[in-house]
Amino acid sequence: MDKKEISKILNEIATLLELNDENPFKIRAYQNAARALEASNISLGAETKIKDLEKIKGIGKKIASNIKTLIETDDLDIYQKLKQSTPEGLIDMLKIPSLGPKKIKYLYDNLDIESISELELACTENKLVNLPNFGQKTQENILKGINIVKKFTGKYLYSDFLDEAEEIFKSIKGCKYTVRASIAGSMRRKKEVIKDIDIVASTNAPRQLMDFFTKLKQAKKIIVKGDTKSSIMLQSGINVDIRTVNDEQFPYALHHFTGSKEHNTALRSLAKKNGIKINEYGLFKDGKIIGCNNEEELFNVFSMDYIPPELRENFGEIEAARNGRLPKLIEMEDIKGIFHIHTDYSDGNMSISQVCKKLIDMGMQYAGISDHSKTAAYANGVKDSEIDDYLKEMEEAESKFSGFKIFKGIESDILADGSLDYKNDILARFDFIIAAIHSSFNLSEEEMTNRMIKAIENKYTTIVAHPSGRILLARDPYKVNITRIINAAADNNVDLELNANPHRLDLDWRMLKYAKEKNVKIFINPDAHHLENLIDYRYGVYTARKGWLEKEDVINTMDSKQIADYLKKKKKEK
Repeated sequence: MDKKEISKILNEIATLLELNDENPFKIRAYQNAARALEASNISLGAETKIKDLEKIKGIGKKIASNIKTLIETDDLDIYQKLKQSTPEGLIDMLKIPSLGPKKIKYLYDNLDIESISELELACTENKLVNLPNFGQKTQENILKGINIVKKFTGKYLYSDFLDEAEEIFKSIKGCKYTVRASIAGSMRRKKEVIKDIDIVASTNAPRQLMDFFTKLKQAKKIIVKGDTKSSIMLQSGINVDIRTVNDEQFPYALHHFTGSKEHNTALRSLAKKNGIKINEYGLFKDGKIIGCNNEEELFNVFSMDYIPPELRENFGEIEAARNGRLPKLIEMEDIKGIFHIHTDYSDGNMSISQVCKKLIDMGMQYAGISDHSKTAAYANGVKDSEIDDYLKEMEEAESKFSGFKIFKGIESDILADGSLDYKNDILARFDFIIAAIHSSFNLSEEEMTNRMIKAIENKYTTIVAHPSGRILLARDPYKVNITRIINAAADNNVDLELNANPHRLDLDWRMLKYAKEKNVKIFINPDAHHLENLIDYRYGVYTARKGWLEKEDVINTMDSKQIADYLKKKKKEK
């Protein structure tokens, strides 16, 4: 297990302890240890000793021993016992926004509520209104939270299962019974939210390949097993489906099971006009198969350029492919630097120097540091009196790393009236300003849209962060007219952020194409708070590709000199 996985388990232990009404000091010890471990620079491995872990401030001997056990065995006795002693429904209830362990424990002890369905019934019967620390508003919020959970049940973040999908795919690809194989479905199309993992494989021994697949170490149970389709549930909870065909059928099956359904329907309609039948087994004309060795040849049958999987959403890609107008999509290696980075000056757990070193190791040329502003007191935002020290530290850090550039920025809160939370003389001192909403989410669409447009019209605003405010599978976008926001950005020479945090991926790919059409430039930013988050820009690249973006549409594909000139020019013109 890596630090992130172990920290997650320590946090889960703390939550389970709280649900079991354990000693608050014990709960806090696990919470502190989780934070301390994730923030530390320690590299975990077989050689890690308990005494090495005890050197981390916030980790005591007992928890250090537990971490060592997790490193060695991927399991922990106390963790398993807590899970077994806690009703499963209580753990499910933790998914409800605004409902924490203390309230769940209270409801369990006083109303015998131990499932989401029981809680929903209690809310509809107004049983929470007169409870201590609940009330009408809390009951309404819990009901809203239950609706969110129900809406997103059976859906998963793409990012949470990418590595596991790749691992399973490598196992299938390396199996002696496999001829060709590929990940398919929504995961191949890089959808931000997926329902399962799909794999297509060609084989001359389907039964043996299915035996291999259903016996994978990651499998928790077999859902269905056949010669052409099998499905397993992984230990992590998601299902994996595999489809097998002979190798002649592989290109057609791969295209079909990659989807999307809408893309396939549109292509079938085009095929029908040309007297061609298309399905997962082939292209057929006059009862004879049209031979294709790969997907490129399949598209060529229709006089089309190859359509990358990310674009197969019936979003205009078929017409563009027929007319030679598909974009040359941005690639990972096009990104030359990272903006929207939080350090220990606000709520990040990394120093400015640590950020620089990590990005240099990643092959980057620059960093755009942008800690939270003073209104974000919850995030230890930078106060007016701290601005001098903040800017000085960035200058000193830059001097330590020859050839590496630091752009000085701040993530300035957009207040309810649309103004930014620093005076102009402070805003003018930065190389760039990221304007962002972190409060007052419940305004009407007109109020929220006007609020954001006012911030866009501010002459110091460089970038608008996470424009819709959505949290995938947790919070819907706030009410805002994104089309008007993009239009305002175009009119005011303001760039928009594609926030690459995999929980956000905001701006949505469906609107990125419109932003491109309006010539609004995009920053792909990880919104990083930990060193591990810096690599999250990859999810932004995947989303940018779905949004038809090319290298020239994204500002941080520029080299350090180009972007320095770009920011200076933008500041001067505004």
